Amino acid sequence: MTPFQLWVSYYTMLRKDIVRMFRIWVQTFLPSVITSCLYFLIFGSVLGSRIGQMQGVDYMSFVVPGLVMLAIVTNAYSNTSFTFFQSKFFFRGIDEILVSPTPPWLLIAGFISGGIVRGVLVGTIVLLVSVFFTGLHLAIHNILIIFGFAILTALVFSLAGLVNGVYAKSIDGINLVPTFVLTPLVYLGGVFYSVHSLPQAAQYATYVNPIFYLINGFRYGFLGLADIPLWISLAVLCGMIIFLVAVNWYLIRTGLGLKQ
Repeated sequence: MTPFQLWVSYYTMLRKDIVRMFRIWVQTFLPSVITSCLYFLIFGSVLGSRIGQMQGVDYMSFVVPGLVMLAIVTNAYSNTSFTFFQSKFFFRGIDEILVSPTPPWLLIAGFISGGIVRGVLVGTIVLLVSVFFTGLHLAIHNILIIFGFAILTALVFSLAGLVNGVYAKSIDGINLVPTFVLTPLVYLGGVFYSVHSLPQAAQYATYVNPIFYLINGFRYGFLGLADIPLWISLAVLCGMIIFLVAVNWYLIRTGLGLKQ
C-alpha cells in the first residue's frame, strides 16, 4: 500500500469510531461525568471534610488526579474492546480488513486511536467538572507529565481492550474483564489514598498493581507528590506498552480469534 492508501485506511477507521462515539454521547461521555460527580460529592465533599489532608494537600485535590485517571482507563479500554468486538461479530468488518492489504500495525493503530481519543476526552471533561468541586485552586506541577501520562495510559488500555476484543466471544466476554479485573485494580491502585497510609503487607500488594504506577505518575504531574520515583512509573508504563503492542501484533498477524 502507498502512504496515501495507508492514511486513507487509518483515517477511515478512526473517523468511523469518532463519529460513533459522538453520535451516542449519552452512552460514551455522560456516564463517566455523572459517576465522577458522585465520587467528588461522596469522597471529596463529605469524607474529604473529615479526612482533611493527604500528604499535606487538601483531600479533594488529592483524589482529582486518581478520578481523572479512572475515567481515562475505563473509557479507553471499553471503547476499543467494544468497537473491535462489534466490527468482528456484528458488521464483519474485520474479515474485510483481513483480506485487504492493510498491514497488522495499521489495523491496531486504527482501532486503538479511537480509544485514546475517547479516554483523553472523557478525562478532560472529568477534570473540568472537578473545578466545580475544588474551585480554581487545582495545582498543576508539570503539564507535560500530565499530558504524557494521560495519552500513554489511554494507549496502554486501548491496547489491552483490543486484546479483550479479539478473544471475546460474546458481550459478556467484553464486560467480564472490566468488572472483575480492571475495576478492582483501579480502586486498589491509590485513587483515594496514599500507599504510605496502608499497612506494610498492603503496601507490597499495591506495588504489584500496575495501575498504581500510572496513578502515581499522573498525580505527580498535578501535585508534585509521588509515592515512588517518577522514573519507575515511566518504566512500568513503557514496559506495558511494549508488551501489549507485541501481543496485539501477534494476534492480528496470526489471525488468532479473528478468523470465523
